[in-house]
Amino acid sequence: MKFVDEFRRKDLILSAAKKIRELAPKENLNIMEVCGTHTQSFFRFGLRSLLPDTVRLIAGPGCPVCVSSQQYIDSAISLCSNKDVIISTFGDMLRVPGSTMSLEQSRSCGAEIRVVYSPFDALKIAQGNPEKKIVFLGVGFETTAPTIALSVLAAKKMKIKNISFLVSLKLIPPAMRTLLEDERLNISGFLCPGHVSAVIGTRPYAFIARKYKIPCCVAGFEPLDIIEGIYLIIRQIVTKKPGVLNQYARVVTESGNKRAQRIMSKVFVVRDALWRGLGVIPKSGLFLRKEFSQLDAQRLFALPATSERPTTNDQRLTTKCRCGDVLRGIISPPDCPLFAKICTPENPVGPCMVSYEGACSAYYKYQK
Repeated sequence: MKFVDEFRRKDLILSAAKKIRELAPKENLNIMEVCGTHTQSFFRFGLRSLLPDTVRLIAGPGCPVCVSSQQYIDSAISLCSNKDVIISTFGDMLRVPGSTMSLEQSRSCGAEIRVVYSPFDALKIAQGNPEKKIVFLGVGFETTAPTIALSVLAAKKMKIKNISFLVSLKLIPPAMRTLLEDERLNISGFLCPGHVSAVIGTRPYAFIARKYKIPCCVAGFEPLDIIEGIYLIIRQIVTKKPGVLNQYARVVTESGNKRAQRIMSKVFVVRDALWRGLGVIPKSGLFLRKEFSQLDAQRLFALPATSERPTTNDQRLTTKCRCGDVLRGIISPPDCPLFAKICTPENPVGPCMVSYEGACSAYYKYQK
């Protein structure tokens, strides 16, 4: 199969769905998709109606904007008070609530914040505004980390003195381990992220099948990809042979993109990181190495180090918004008391409603 349309052929999708219904056991199965794009595609194409009632897909922490800690958002907003600073960021960061406001609200108060499509756009902004200090908000998973690493290397090579990076880069496999250690969850299998796996390969998931006896399958994002991925997971459950299968072989390999991995390793070091809703996860974050300290916004602006303690006094966020439980897969978005009532895309209370990849956004758009 070479073209997108072939992965949307109704006959092939229905055939794969029929195999799932024939194979699925009677007990309930909870399959977690650890990618916001999977969540969007699952609802966008109406795949829920093709599965038996016993097979349930639950959303995990697959949205990089959503898992960025509130303390990170507050640090970014604190830089806005500096008249010499220009914040450059991806667009879906603008409306994520901080303790007192969002970046969008800060911009309405006069802060200079520019939306970019690539970290290299931030380099151009720095070159065009030598009198300003440019801070790029480097948010993402393993998917965006190589590009951000390349932009850091380029800034150093080009000797651009007025740019720095405030990074909040997360690693998916350690988060999956944390979810498996959560006794409240009953995960039957993982639909592993295609984009992340294109960089890291399938090998990093091997511990899940080996230690926890949970089957995994890397899948693409078209409807046939997702249905086939679910079928391959259920087949492993039925045969009691958990492993890591690769439905997305046209893009993903066992070892991943070695060049991207080398670039990431050259620029970043792995440390413990704070995830919204999941707390501090050991060895789950990428941070700039010491040799790039002159480009590290956290050091240059003396920003506070992240901690597990929340920084907000906004009780609306800390007690009623259940975005953290949605990110863990403990509840579905409609189970949150604010969903579609107080919390909407026009008035997002939590980041899960803000980002296109957020589970609350997907539920609201396609299932409200």
